[in-house]
Amino acid sequence: MKTRGEHTRSRIIETSTHLFSVTGFFNTSINDIQKATGLTKGGIYAHFKSKEEIWWVAYEEATGIWRDIVFREVKDTLDPLGRLEKIVENDMRHYIGEDTFKGGCFFLNMLVELSGQSGQSQAMKDRILDGFLKFAELLRGWLQEAGERGMLKPGLDLDQVSNFIVISLNGAAAFYAATRDPKYWKLTIAQLKEYIAQLKVCR
Repeated sequence: MKTRGEHTRSRIIETSTHLFSVTGFFNTSINDIQKATGLTKGGIYAHFKSKEEIWWVAYEEATGIWRDIVFREVKDTLDPLGRLEKIVENDMRHYIGEDTFKGGCFFLNMLVELSGQSGQSQAMKDRILDGFLKFAELLRGWLQEAGERGMLKPGLDLDQVSNFIVISLNGAAAFYAATRDPKYWKLTIAQLKEYIAQLKVCR
């Protein structure tokens, strides 16, 4: 059972994660977090030294939320290409399409906002980019597994394929955030599934 202090800390993290997603890191102040949580500044600073420190924990919170949604039922899928299709479906339909964060994709929003900044902001941006790269590496690993099992056409550039999928997912997230039109994520699911089908060896 969580202590009162642990509950308070969790409330700060959850609230800040959503505030950063909606209004951005730079446009969210400690005062905003204070008002949204109902805490005093002292209550916030008892748990975090700065807004930047809150962001780093909020990033991990957002990552956990994303992972729980996007990897749902994936580990039970033995077919590596089936895993890939499940990831696409979960990311678009359940993470983006169900408005997990009111402001859109937490990571994409933060990456755009932090781009071109220096100092601590550069470290934050690098952390997000590293997450995207690791996601692409995971997808590449599944593609390599599929290739080793004779499921893919020969001669494919697996780095190019995995990067294309990640870029497509982020592009759809950006269009949906700007328009709130579900046709973008629905179309992306259909197009990426068709793309994955075209990678398969003809039998």
